[in-house]
Amino acid sequence: MRITGSPNIQNVLKTYEKNVKKTDEVKKAELKSDKVEISEEAREYQLAMRALKEVPEVRTEKVDTIKQEIQSGQYKPNAEQIADQILKGLTK
Repeated sequence: MRITGSPNIQNVLKTYEKNVKKTDEVKKAELKSDKVEISEEAREYQLAMRALKEVPEVRTEKVDTIKQEIQSGQYKPNAEQIADQILKGLTK
């Protein structure tokens, strides 16, 4: 009995060959690599964010100075300047 002469076997072999070709095409597509480019603005943003992270959230020297002024009774805040700064913060 010859298997290779059967038309059904030939159809199966053709289908298999098509699947092998598709698999090879997929493998070739997988070999391509992605590429990412960062714009100059993004680099500057990263640099600014790094610098911002290095700045402490609380300026301890200023806080200590004001604490000492409060304790000694020398701290006299200017209400007008405080109000101006609050308004400036609201308009930003």
